[in-house]
Amino acid sequence: MKISFSRSAVLAAIAVVILMSALPGTIRRIIQSGNLYLFTRQFFLDLWARLSGPGRLRFIVQPTVAVLLGLRDGKRDSRTGHPPFLLGLVLHGAHRRALWESAVVSVRDLVAIAIILDVISQLLIFREVHPGAALLLGPILIAVPYSISRALKNRIASGRTQQLESGRTP
Repeated sequence: MKISFSRSAVLAAIAVVILMSALPGTIRRIIQSGNLYLFTRQFFLDLWARLSGPGRLRFIVQPTVAVLLGLRDGKRDSRTGHPPFLLGLVLHGAHRRALWESAVVSVRDLVAIAIILDVISQLLIFREVHPGAALLLGPILIAVPYSISRALKNRIASGRTQQLESGRTP
């Protein structure tokens, strides 16, 4: 019997194992200090350390890849007649599920990698792991640029299509 795993499943499993292994230390730290870390003064100070410490290149590479994926998906949305991504998620129930599923398929590997890299950078910089911060920062680093670029590309592509159909040149 041959068992095969997709790259996405392996990345997700690695991210879960890493985060779960950090959980006991995190719980102990919370009990001892009473500090949840997220959105505290130290959290925001540590953001600067992440931006200037080991792994800072990911703050350029990961959003760039997310933007490229968003542009590709926004163009596809325009061709298939879907509304712009963010607008579709909020206002168009008929398209919501398809938009959400395509977004998850597009960025799931990138989000898993972002979480793993955040944990690694935390270990290198702080010598401890804050799983909540990794779960928050990794996906935000991907979701925001992806969503915006996908919506904008759809708007731009739809506008060009309308101009071409009406006989005007872009």
